[in-house]
Amino acid sequence: MATITFDYYKGSDLYSDGDIEKDLAAIVRNHGDVTELLAAETRWPIIYHLSPVRRNLLEWYEFRPESTILEIGAGCGALTSLLCEKAHQVVAVELSKRRAEIIQERLKNKNNLSIYVGSIEDITFEETFDYITLIGVLEYAGKYWSGSKPYSSFLQFVRKLLKPDGTLILAIENRFGLKYWAGAREDHTGRVFDGIEGYPEDASLMTFGKLELEKLLSESGFHDIDFYYPMPDYKLPLEIFSDDFLPGLGHIKTMSPNFDMERYALFDEPLAFNSIIRNSMFPFFANSFLVFCK
Repeated sequence: MATITFDYYKGSDLYSDGDIEKDLAAIVRNHGDVTELLAAETRWPIIYHLSPVRRNLLEWYEFRPESTILEIGAGCGALTSLLCEKAHQVVAVELSKRRAEIIQERLKNKNNLSIYVGSIEDITFEETFDYITLIGVLEYAGKYWSGSKPYSSFLQFVRKLLKPDGTLILAIENRFGLKYWAGAREDHTGRVFDGIEGYPEDASLMTFGKLELEKLLSESGFHDIDFYYPMPDYKLPLEIFSDDFLPGLGHIKTMSPNFDMERYALFDEPLAFNSIIRNSMFPFFANSFLVFCK
């Protein structure tokens, strides 16, 4: 049975989607199969946390069967179940008590799952891990991590929790993703063009371009950095491209969705992607990144 530890919880949830998480908890408690429910659902937090499409991000990846995984920022467990299926032992860390309890209810029969509630900075582990996942987490380091260089110091802290041959798995939006040029709002601030302009009003939440992210990882002690490109994004990926297999002309046929807020449609994204593909610039303009590094 999945275990949960509150020893590092400081009494308040620092990150939350609000009262809709009560609905999430009720759904998880009362519905075994959420397929029909999701078909009629329009609220983004419900879709994001419960959609099985989330699994596409890592379902294809061959984890070593006897491995251990540390999942930092587990949310409501959208990927935790998949990780438990793939690995020998999974440790899920979540800031929010309510979210952690949703994970436990959702995955109570997983005997290889341990859930910790609190900041990863406060938790002491006796072991290091074969894999560490940061799925939609790095962009918040400026808000929740101390120091003058929070993104770098956070990654250096995470690196110390990896085994010498361990792998960091990171997913994050590309601040130069084509959808943001075409009128989609920045995911974390809700402002149009905010990431493209370099977050001029508030840099405590930040995403990166490909070269920026590669440099940040390298300077933080990571190497063998491999980029993949989930489309339309890493949150609900339908396809995942790599530098060895990039989309061809005409492959991208639809505008990128912006489920949680309204967006503009300033130009035809599929046509623009064709021009970008002709000029071998798809990795620069992909909407998000999935990165594996040692």
